[in-house]
Amino acid sequence: NAARGSHRPFSATCRTERKKVMFPGALNSEYTHKLNFVSSVQSIPTYQVMDTDGKVLDAANEPQMKKDEARKIYKNMLTLNAMDQILYEAQRQGRISFYMTSFGEEALLGSAAALDPKDMVFGQYREAGVLLQRGFTLTQFMNQCYSNELDLGKGRQMPIHYGSRELHFQTISSPLATQIPQAAGAAYAMRREGSKLCTICYFGEGAASEGDFHAGLNMAATLGCPVIYYCRNNGYAISTPAIEQYRGDGIASRGVGYGIDTIRVDGNDIWAIYAATKAARKIAVEQNKPVLIEAMTYRVSHHSTSDDSSAYRSKKEVEDWNKRDNPIARMRSWLENKGWWAKGEDAEITKSAKAEVLAAFAAAEKLK
Repeated sequence: NAARGSHRPFSATCRTERKKVMFPGALNSEYTHKLNFVSSVQSIPTYQVMDTDGKVLDAANEPQMKKDEARKIYKNMLTLNAMDQILYEAQRQGRISFYMTSFGEEALLGSAAALDPKDMVFGQYREAGVLLQRGFTLTQFMNQCYSNELDLGKGRQMPIHYGSRELHFQTISSPLATQIPQAAGAAYAMRREGSKLCTICYFGEGAASEGDFHAGLNMAATLGCPVIYYCRNNGYAISTPAIEQYRGDGIASRGVGYGIDTIRVDGNDIWAIYAATKAARKIAVEQNKPVLIEAMTYRVSHHSTSDDSSAYRSKKEVEDWNKRDNPIARMRSWLENKGWWAKGEDAEITKSAKAEVLAAFAAAEKLK
């Protein structure tokens, strides 16, 4: 073996002091003579492109986005907001059975803009913006929430459990985190067929407490699956603040533990999300590796229509967050700084979006 230049076999007679660990389970570790238990590592930084006033902090990170594409994304953010307001009230009136809004997390649309339209999406609950960006119509949203005869899911799902074969969006299922190992399996199939596509899997930090999270990430890492795991860390699972859910450096540190390329981003900065997802997709597709994105954001809304968040956080906290760091206001400021959006356009677009939502809503309500 030595003559052929390969590593020498383990031997009890080898007297050379080794600095690096030779055991196959931890090849990058070094020996130490200090007895020290490690409970934390340096906190992973949070990538940001623009500040809360929409100003790009480093000119090198200026988004390479055409005016029409940027305006389309912003219009979709406003449309999502309008749809959420109307359907939330509709549930309160007893016209649909359940709903979840995306208030405070509208910047998620940036991830959809960075994907190939044929990349497969595995969503959880708050990915309506991804579907909207891909072309899901307001009529399709309304039909699904009403479980009527034109619903693509044939009325077999609760409201907001969207799915679209045409738009490569796997139907959402209620149990938390089941989509995480499924996304790894689908990505592995894509790798085997050489499609040069990837899957993206969305989930919240609460879902990361489920066993499927660990199974899915370990499977993706060891099998080399081209999957992007996108964790929306919005501070609260349905009623549990993050401080009570885990110890350690958020969810991102777990990706590092599984040997996965990981980044933490400002989840209210649409261009940080766009850049991170675009780079993650390149890694996943070209290197056949999983990537973990932890997007730090804040859930302004109640968890769902089954939740009253005032029971576990103050209204002032929510109001302060909404004023201090609103993803929609941030995006609008960026557009205005570029001269791509005029003051007053918001009201016009919102009015138009509400009219379209209400028209689709009324039509869906009449169907069996």
